[in-house]
Amino acid sequence: MEHSALLQQQAALLQRLSHLPKEPNPALVEHAKERAESVQNRIADQITDFAGSMWFVYIHIIWFSCWIGLGVEKYPFGLLTMIVSLEAIFLSTFVMISQNRADAKRQVVADLQWRTVKEEDTQNQELLDLSNQILKLTKEVHAHMRTRSGGSGIST
Repeated sequence: MEHSALLQQQAALLQRLSHLPKEPNPALVEHAKERAESVQNRIADQITDFAGSMWFVYIHIIWFSCWIGLGVEKYPFGLLTMIVSLEAIFLSTFVMISQNRADAKRQVVADLQWRTVKEEDTQNQELLDLSNQILKLTKEVHAHMRTRSGGSGIST
């Protein structure tokens, strides 16, 4: 891969991740990289980004105003209705794609959190085992010291 193409990909990835906090979750960064590898995902992401913007609204206001104001067709605007209906079908599909993408992100974070919880449980169990070993050794040292000092016991 050429250096300039790599830089363009990195710039595009940074732009797509710009809405995330300054230090994004590494699991989400990896997930975004995997999504960016698919042309279909990149296209769907761009469409949902645009369809969810105010520019989309403004363009439609202008389009509908011109269509009706210039008299492209007479009331009840059958062709316009059909076009808008088809657009709504496609947009609802892209909304579902966007929801699936959000669910996938949530699942990535949940999986990472679950792995962290399991690792912490293992570490906690190891710490408890070490604490019990230290307690046992401490009791043995105290018992040894008592027997060595003739049973007088050391008060602590």
